Amino acid sequence: MATKQFKAESKKLLDMMINSIYTNKEIFLRELISNASDALDKLYYKSLTDTSIGLNRNDFVIRIDADKDARTLTISDNGCGMDEKELEQNLGTIAKSGSLNFKKENEKKDDVDIIGQFGVGFYSAFMVADEVTVISKPYGSDSAFKWNSKGVSGYTVEPCEKDEFGTTIILHLKEDDEENNYSTYLETYTLKMLVKKYSDYIRHPIQMDVEHYKPKETDENGENADTDENKEPEVVIETETLNSMVPIWKKNKSEVTDEEYNQFYSEKFYDYEKPAKVISSKVEGVVSYNSLLFIPSHAPYDFYTKEYEKGLQLYSSGVMIMEKCSDLLPDYFSFVKGIVDSEDLSLNISREMLQKDAQVKKIAMSIEKKIKSELEKMLKNERDEYEKVYKAFGRNLKFGLYSDYGMHRDTLQNLVMFYSSTEKKNVTLNEYVERMADSQDTIYYACGETVDKIDMLPQIQAVKDKGFEILYCTEDVDEFCFKMLGNFKEKKFANVCADKLDLDTETEKEELKNANEDAKDMLDCMKESLNGEVCEVRFTNKLKDHPVCLASEGEITIEMEKVLNRMPGNDQKVKAQLALEINLNHEITGKLKKLYEDDDKETLKKYTELLFNQARLIEGLPIENPLEFSKTICELM
Repeated sequence: MATKQFKAESKKLLDMMINSIYTNKEIFLRELISNASDALDKLYYKSLTDTSIGLNRNDFVIRIDADKDARTLTISDNGCGMDEKELEQNLGTIAKSGSLNFKKENEKKDDVDIIGQFGVGFYSAFMVADEVTVISKPYGSDSAFKWNSKGVSGYTVEPCEKDEFGTTIILHLKEDDEENNYSTYLETYTLKMLVKKYSDYIRHPIQMDVEHYKPKETDENGENADTDENKEPEVVIETETLNSMVPIWKKNKSEVTDEEYNQFYSEKFYDYEKPAKVISSKVEGVVSYNSLLFIPSHAPYDFYTKEYEKGLQLYSSGVMIMEKCSDLLPDYFSFVKGIVDSEDLSLNISREMLQKDAQVKKIAMSIEKKIKSELEKMLKNERDEYEKVYKAFGRNLKFGLYSDYGMHRDTLQNLVMFYSSTEKKNVTLNEYVERMADSQDTIYYACGETVDKIDMLPQIQAVKDKGFEILYCTEDVDEFCFKMLGNFKEKKFANVCADKLDLDTETEKEELKNANEDAKDMLDCMKESLNGEVCEVRFTNKLKDHPVCLASEGEITIEMEKVLNRMPGNDQKVKAQLALEINLNHEITGKLKKLYEDDDKETLKKYTELLFNQARLIEGLPIENPLEFSKTICELM
């Protein structure tokens, strides 16, 4: 029989498809099952208008059979089948898809969902097989035909015998080599796993004969009833349906229990804890899709590492296309797990990845709004659950608020939380503003390693005594968030340790101004003694009991200096511009003035260095010479 050559630039194109289009060999089974499903659907849709066919959806099935001795894997269906002409058109011409034509012809009809559109999925079989045989018999025909090919060399088509209508594809698997174990595709475990992974929600049953050991018979006491101890366990063969067919996300919410959602989440995403929130939705419009999203109750061990991969599982008509589609989630919601299933996606020719088009963006925007809405509902109605989620992923939300120059502030600013000095718990910015007095126009915050350490900062007490609530920022991204926000509901942010707070009365302001002017020469002398470590030494009213503190001048604060200098790869150390502030009402002020009046510049210098190092320690900054610091303390005692 004469071998026919493939059309459409046969050898070159087929070689490209086998070696380039598909990056993962196991994809072949997904493609062949999808083609079989399409054949079943075509006949089913025909049966809806042609009552003589006499078939219903329950009559259709896809079978998988593995023969280890012959090294063949067979995928068969009882669908519409193909005649000689269709075998030539659909298999002899690469990228000629009967599914696409059928879809176009029936696109105005309801419930028409044909997976295959490109006509290239079939050729993925050559990634694992060195010979492929297709035996097909159209429904209602007495003739069957066999298509056979060994790859780029071409193909043959000839009449054959076939009892039942439908199509049977026989893969003659390649021999194993050092890089590839093709024999694994004959193993029951592998086949079941691949069906579960890629084709679990194909609407028709995918069946396979599976061997099981028959349990030994037992007597009424539960003991072995067989007296022959050497008797081998009996092997029985049972036909199993490998796929679940109906996706849980396509069921009505009323049909699915919380336990079923939790079990699905646990099995699908390998989490030992139930999710904090389940979000099931069906969206219809320009782009229609079903989604089932889960907000975990805890962060995975690698969440804050480079190894973590975000993304939702993406399905097209029940067939998994991507295990982690990162384009569907913004980075700040990267902790969300779930599934998106759409019939409207524009896939590339291999169905392994998405085209970068408006469809994806629209779905992503819709999902983002849905997640935001559900988190806000949790915050309002399930506060304990939200705080649990926030403890795990709040840092991620804050990074999202800071990143991209604050573009996502409208999405995230109502979701972030900070510890409150008055409430003694995490509060939102909204909750802080609601408690503000009408005369207050500033949101006050302070930064430090822990709540306890912030609470001990010398600047804190004076602000508390004025009756103001302070947000304690213990994460390195917090202050950057406030800087990026600029304001919240027209209320400005102020760092109690860095910014000029303007809390003094007019009388206090005048007294402070006069005190600094009167002691200008002394303060300049103290500044010079610190050899450029500070830009100014001045008196302040913002301290209550403490003698001294540091204030930062400019955009870089002390805490920001710490954060930026901890970043890897930052060779050029950032340095905040500092001012040394001395409590005007502390007894140390009188001591300093007396030393300057007595012209004891050397002792004044030692006191200045001591106060400066003391202020650095309070702020959690290192001191250059701890030994000298200790020595100076002893000298001045």
